[in-house]
Amino acid sequence: MPKMNIPLMGTLIGLSLIVCPLLYIYVGPALSPLQMETLRTLLTVCAISAAYCFIVGELTGNNSQMDKLWSILPIIYTWIIAAKGGMETRLVVMAVLATLWGVRLTFNFARKGAYRLKFWEGEEDYRWAILRSGSAFSKRWTWMLFNLLFISVYQNALVLMTTFPALVSLGSAVPFGPVDTLAAVLMAGFILYETIADEQQWAFQTSKWAQINAGKKLEELPEPYNKGFNTRGLWNRSRHPNYFAEQGSWISFYIFSVGAGIGLFNWSVIGALLLVVLFLGSSALGEQISGSKYPEYARYCASVPRFFPFGKYN
Repeated sequence: MPKMNIPLMGTLIGLSLIVCPLLYIYVGPALSPLQMETLRTLLTVCAISAAYCFIVGELTGNNSQMDKLWSILPIIYTWIIAAKGGMETRLVVMAVLATLWGVRLTFNFARKGAYRLKFWEGEEDYRWAILRSGSAFSKRWTWMLFNLLFISVYQNALVLMTTFPALVSLGSAVPFGPVDTLAAVLMAGFILYETIADEQQWAFQTSKWAQINAGKKLEELPEPYNKGFNTRGLWNRSRHPNYFAEQGSWISFYIFSVGAGIGLFNWSVIGALLLVVLFLGSSALGEQISGSKYPEYARYCASVPRFFPFGKYN
């Protein structure tokens, strides 16, 4: 049974509490009165969302409440910022791209059964159940604390931090230019890349489970379904093409702050950096689970990079 990486959790929270304020103080930029006012609005939405995720998660036992909001909150945040900025071109482009990103992810999660008319119901991410059953959470209060600090508070804060490049771009006197165009093209490209990866994964898993539900055992399935995991398309080049594109999308989003004249390196990068750390942990857990189920998965890991599409699996 996979074990929860408690040190990683502590590192994530520590980075958020320590690194972000230090970057703000020593790297800048300082927030203007308009940006501070906007941040207070965003923090209010974030706090309400965190409280909702914790309370509903505890009452229902379904800890995917934040998973459902993950793709929706950036849309809300970026359009609030765009509205506060008078719908300036750069902010609108950022909000539109965040919306495209969110619509794609919401659709992909919805078709897995995540959303219901009773909004607190729906399919829970299978990894939460595996974590709950681990020895680290044998006592009920330890899971409650994890739900509060990591699932509800930390993940909500992280989603908000990914949109900080829009916040620091609010009120910029630098017009939309070539750097912004580069950021927009990159982010749109990563969104398309992730869409293709998700469609390939959906087609593979749908076909695999249709055959299994028809009465066949995994080892009786034809190639490549008998492996149990996808090795076709983008998944032949890297083990997590969707995660690669997800990280690339928000790194591209950060480039908009450079286009706004904030500087090549500024504190709004913290969201993208922490997202990279989060996906390192999330992918490690997923691979631990896959490795325990599928004998050939270790060879796949040895042949194909985790994120960058520079490998090939035969």
